[in-house]
Parts: sequence; C-alpha cells; structure tokens
Amino acid sequence: MRRLVLSVVCGIVLLSSGALAPLRSAEKRLLKVDDLFTLKDVGDPRISPEGDWVAYTVRKPDLKSDKNETDIWMTRWDGQTTLRVTTSKGAETSPRFSPDGRWLAFLSSRDYDEETDQVWLLSRSGGEAERITEYKGGVSDFAWSPDGMRLALVVEDPDPDACDPGKEGGKAACDEKTPKPIVVDRYKFKADTIGYLGKRHEHLFVFDVAARKGEQITTGEFDDELPSWSPDGRSLAFVSKRAEKDPDRGDNWDVYVMEPKAGAAMKRLTTFEGGDDDPGWGTPPAWSPDGKQIAYLQGGPPKFIYYVLPKLAVVPAAGGASRVVTASLDRGVGLLHWSADGQSIFCTLEDDGAVQLAKVQVASGKVDRVVTGARTISALDVGKGDRIAVLNSTPDEPAEVFALQGTTLRPLSKQNHEFLAQVKLGSTEQVSVKSKDGTAVTAFIVRPPDFQAGTKYPAILRIHGGPVEQFQNEFMLEWQILAANGYVVLAANPRGSTGRGEEYCRGIYADWGNKDAQDVLAAVDYAVAKGIADPNRLGVGGWSYGGMLTNYVIGQDTRFKAACSGASISNILAGYGTDQYVVEYEAELGQPWKATDVYIHNSFPFLHADRIKTPTLFLCGNKDFNVPLLNSEQMYEALRSQGIDTELVIYPGQYHGIRKPTYVKDRYERYIAWYGRYLKPDGGRAASGQP
Repeated sequence: MRRLVLSVVCGIVLLSSGALAPLRSAEKRLLKVDDLFTLKDVGDPRISPEGDWVAYTVRKPDLKSDKNETDIWMTRWDGQTTLRVTTSKGAETSPRFSPDGRWLAFLSSRDYDEETDQVWLLSRSGGEAERITEYKGGVSDFAWSPDGMRLALVVEDPDPDACDPGKEGGKAACDEKTPKPIVVDRYKFKADTIGYLGKRHEHLFVFDVAARKGEQITTGEFDDELPSWSPDGRSLAFVSKRAEKDPDRGDNWDVYVMEPKAGAAMKRLTTFEGGDDDPGWGTPPAWSPDGKQIAYLQGGPPKFIYYVLPKLAVVPAAGGASRVVTASLDRGVGLLHWSADGQSIFCTLEDDGAVQLAKVQVASGKVDRVVTGARTISALDVGKGDRIAVLNSTPDEPAEVFALQGTTLRPLSKQNHEFLAQVKLGSTEQVSVKSKDGTAVTAFIVRPPDFQAGTKYPAILRIHGGPVEQFQNEFMLEWQILAANGYVVLAANPRGSTGRGEEYCRGIYADWGNKDAQDVLAAVDYAVAKGIADPNRLGVGGWSYGGMLTNYVIGQDTRFKAACSGASISNILAGYGTDQYVVEYEAELGQPWKATDVYIHNSFPFLHADRIKTPTLFLCGNKDFNVPLLNSEQMYEALRSQGIDTELVIYPGQYHGIRKPTYVKDRYERYIAWYGRYLKPDGGRAASGQP
C-alpha cells in the first residue's frame, strides 16, 4: 500500500508517493456493498503533446449528493507526481491537451446547466478554468485543430420548445409552464436517456478559441459525429448517415471529409452498405501522419445488425476504394491510432475473454499482439514518439492508467491501490466447458475469498447483456460482492458473445434462449461436476439481455432456487414499437404481422410462464426506453398470477443503466437478500465468506 502525502500547488492537489508496509493477509477484510462509494472509476487517458504527462478522469459516487462526481487528474510519465486538476462538485470529462501543451480543455456542465456540457479551458500554468462555449443544446464531443487555434465541436440543436428561465420569468415560471404535446413523426422515435426523438440533431461547429466564437458548418436532418482534423488542419473527417434517405431506418454510417467552414462541399469517402465507423464503437476516423489515408472501423451487412465484429479498414483521404486491412482476422478491433512512421496502426483486439493491445501493419495486415494475457485494455492513447498509455484492468484490479514500456505495462495512476490493500478478493479462473452440442464455451469461476477445497458452495450464474458482448478478464465489483457473501460466481460467454468470431457471435440470430441457454447451463454443470457448486443451491441472474436469458433459463430448467432478472423482456411482441430497437427487430425477426411465428418462438418465457417455478426478483428503471418497464411488469404479473414468489423493484428516474449511487447500492443489497433467502440456511441474514 502507498501512503499519499498532500500539498497544494497553484490551486491543484499534488500527490506524491511514500512507502508504507503492506497489510498482512490476516488483517484484510471482506468486500462490502458500501465499498462501491470508495472504489474509483478511472478512464480516458490522454498523453500531453510533449509526452511528459497523462491526463485522465476519476469518477467516484458521492453518497451525500447521491451523484457520481468526476474529476480530471494528471500523472507524470515517470509516475513520480500526480495532480488532481479539477475539484468541483460537477462532472469534468473528456480531457484534451492543446497541441502546444499550454491548455487543457474538458467538458463540464458546472455553472451552466446540469443537462448540457460546455467546453472549459484551463491554463496549465495555473489559475481557474474558464467556460468558453454557451450552446443551448450542449457540446457532446470536441477536437483541437493541429494549430491549436480552433476546436471542432459536436453540438446538439437547441430545443425549440424549451423554456428559457433567463427570458420567461425565471426558473419558477419555467417549472410551472405546461409542456407542449409530444409529436411523434419519425420511424425510430425513442432512445434511452434521451426520450422521445424530435427534430433535433447533432451538427459540427468550428470554434475560434481566441475570439470565443463558433460557426456551424453542417446542417440538415442528420447527426454528424466523431470530428477528426487532418494533420495540416485543412480538412475535417466525420461520420454521418447522410447517404440514407431515412437515417432512422438503418445504421449505414459513412466517413465524410470537408473543409472546416460553412458551405463547404462534403466528400463521402466510404460506400459500404453497412456501418463505417459507427459512433457506438467510439473510434473517430484516424488520419495517417502524412494525411493521405484515413483508418476507420467497418461493420458488416445490415441484416446482421450488431452481430458483427468491427474490422480495421483504410481509405484514401482524397477518395478511392476502401481496403479492409484485417479481413483475415476473425476478431473485433477498436480504438485506432497510427504509429509515428505511418506504417502501422495500434488498436485494441478482443479475443476470448480478453482485450489486448495489437499493432497492425497497414500494408500486409499482419497483426502483432503487443500486450496479451488475462486483461482488458479499454482505452488507448498514442503520443509523441509512439509513447502509449492504456487503461488496463484485471480480475484483481479495477482499471488504471498504465504506460507501455516495450511489452510491459508500468502503472501510472494508482487510484484504488490503497483500498485494494485492505480487502480480500475472490479468485477468478477462466475455464472452457462443453455445451450440450459439444460447442466449447469460455466461462469464469469466481471463488469466495476464504474458499475451501472439497466444500460445495451456493453458486450464482450471472449472464451478460448485449447479447453481443463478452465477460472478460477485468475487475467485476458485482462478482466480488457476491463472492464476499459466500457464493461461487459462474459467468459464461455463450453463443451471441463476441471474442470468438462472427459465426459464434451469430449463433443465436433470431433464435434467442436456445443455444445460448445451453451454453450458460454448461458452466453450471461444470461447476457441479467439479464439486464446487452445490446442485441444490443454485441461483441465476443478469441485466438487459442477461435478464432476458435468465427468463429463458428458468423457463426450461427448474433447478434454480432464486433468480434476479433486471431490465428484461420475454413477450417479444410487446417490444416492437415500445422500445428503441425497431430497426433491429425488423432486420433480425421481421415484421410481426409477417413473421408472427418467429416472435412467438422467441417469446417462450412469457407464453410458457407456467413452466417457471423459480422465485424471481424483477428490477427496472421507470424511464428505461432500451428495455421498457412494461416488459418486467408483464413477467412479474405472470409469475404473481401463478403464486410464484416474486417482487418487482422500480427505480424512479432511472434509465436502462442504474446510475444513482444509492440505487446502485440498493440493487446490490437486494441481490444479496434475494439470493440469501433461498440459497442459504439462515436466509442470508449472516453475510460472510463461509458457505
């Protein structure tokens, strides 16, 4: 453990490291639910232009305000000095150094509007940060021009129906004003965290930093995202669905290039019918150092929607044919950064329960795996001289910033080291199990901290969402909390998961809860056969598609004594038109009036709810437009109708992801109580690491 010595320099908290004897294992304690208020979430590392510092964000739940507070920190490349750059109660995100290194820009809603972020500028020589933008719709993304004189901004159109407290009698008058009716006239008309979609879109602005003045350069009924400057500053690349007659009816994103000024002509560089640099992948178009090529991520055919793995592609910046560089690599890549010599591209590479750092040769497509092992690299920045900073997590450590030295990662941020030295964690093992049809399935087994060989423990099968995601080698607080309460945690990557190639990913296409249910059950069978899991004390649960698959599992396997189904759906017919997935429904399942049998087939848990015998806890946010509350209400009512033990927990004001810290705590506590009621002799009243 490291002791942190605090001093203040130029209004910035300065931390330096001092040695302190590590705690003996016997002094360590078990993890508690309340520890979620101590753990820090580190993200978005950015290397300064001179390469001497790395800025990053640190988010921490605050119990008093019941909000997640995010601040910006910096650590020297040698790891000897750490600065806390911002200290406000609001959230500061997206740290970006100016090209000359004099300024650090970031996004924040402090001192303006809780709902809209603006760009702030902080001098690295000291002083207070200054808000430099004031857009009613807010700024969601920005990028410095190479000369540091301008910013490319992504700004949402202002709400024409919004009440302005500065002009219409103040905030009280706005609060009392009757909202106008919501008029829906779009094919895709709702989105989680946003609500009903009107005519507002996100467009590009070019902002003069010295003059504090911006100019809108794109317009229209399209969203323009991920701005990226050419090395000479004469062009902007971005992504949009401008080639589509109705952008709501698909995800055909393309890469465009234009001069950074209003009225300039746009050149469409990519013509693939599927997604090119879909903003959901979070990877802006990447210009080669000489400005002649642009690297981006290419998706797959539209009919396969999200059942595809993004591939690295390049296209001439002046126009011409695109080329997929990783065509022979059956794995997904992301976060693209050119090497200084322009011969290679650094990227993340997802592979069977891990996310690695790779370097791809542009000419040949040869993939060199730079950092491998049981880890997850979730963020990446490449600086001067190919200095690389990554966000790295393992099952035993939450994500922290590391510097790459050769093929070795050297820790820079140490936000959670002192806390981790105080607690005992469960051990995580990655195994391969055989599904019913012989398919190999990757799974994780987390044992309680005081695990005793030869003892059978109550076990909980946790299922990931997506379904196009994967459980991977990273710190999972939920798993560790359950393990600290005496449970073996089982987690599998069934068909539908990423990391195993596109055929594996598409293994559940239009056939949910069949092969993937067999796959996750194989992990349970494995743990029972190994004498780790008690076959008479099994639980199951998950969130989103994890909740859906939970419903499929308990609808066909009655051995589970307790289930927790979060934000799930089982009556798929009820989903069409009530959630945000109309494009996906029609691509994968078809239109309900033409493919009723497919919808009925995939609605198995609801239409055969009489086969469910497992006491089930349902949970959902009441503002969830991803998998709306009505779906959980239906399943709750179906089980309640039959006299099955069930509860429905509704989190007010929450979307698909539960974010309010006290609600996150509540959810963990309800998991522990519900599983304990049915899986432990004492009903779970005594929380310990023993079975």
